[in-house]
Amino acid sequence: MCIIFLKFDPRPATKNAYRLILAANRDEVYNRPSKCADFWGSNSEILSGLDMEEGKEGGSWLGISKRGKLAALTNYMEWQQNPVAQGRGYLVSNYLTDNLDSFAYLRKVSSEGHLYNGFNLLTADFRANEDTLCYYGNKGSSEPIHLKAGIYGLSNSLLETPWRKLQDGKRLFTNVLSKTLPPNGLVQELLQILNNEEINTTDPAQENQGVGYSKAMLQALSAVCVRSPGYGTRTNTVILIDREGNVSFTERTMLNCDITQWRTNSFNFKLQE
Repeated sequence: MCIIFLKFDPRPATKNAYRLILAANRDEVYNRPSKCADFWGSNSEILSGLDMEEGKEGGSWLGISKRGKLAALTNYMEWQQNPVAQGRGYLVSNYLTDNLDSFAYLRKVSSEGHLYNGFNLLTADFRANEDTLCYYGNKGSSEPIHLKAGIYGLSNSLLETPWRKLQDGKRLFTNVLSKTLPPNGLVQELLQILNNEEINTTDPAQENQGVGYSKAMLQALSAVCVRSPGYGTRTNTVILIDREGNVSFTERTMLNCDITQWRTNSFNFKLQE
């Protein structure tokens, strides 16, 4: 389970505005093997965290390339899972290495959506002449869609499904964006939102979709920052892309399966547009 808040503004009017502001949590089993965000080995073009679970090594949940390709994934909440389905993390990794544009890639993915457990996938191209953001969820429409400029929230249902945690988080996200903040101040305030452990129950929409989950688990999953024994929010990521194509990527990640131990890494680079 994960959550993403983002503002997409492909042609910001003011000098200090951003083409993209993205704040995301990765919720996962604490002891699932993973690599923190970094540029891929000898490939200094792609930046992401990586799943290292046996059989799913090299998948990801969120990543960006210097060519301006970005992808972000959330799982769709459903109790019944196909144990032999393909790994969803490869949907992110494959896009970052593919030459297809964001919409064409999602068209391809949509034709194979039945091979995966439920997911939502955002893909974007940030280019000098045009920025594009697209969405596809294999539990929704059979076709991907282009997203217009705006503020969006995505959790573990379809895009903009009004779960309470999504609505409350999106409201806080929007409030932060209304402030005039330096980049580091903006990152810090977004990290605060991502670490909001306030419980948002009861939420009939989330509970109806989560039939099969225990009441205690549904309660834990109702927070933006999920906390339950052995499972929860273990990575916060904030990505900023300014008008000139400068990228700021900040990842705060849990260490040693211990919710009191965290490390923050930041990366800054310019898109090769």
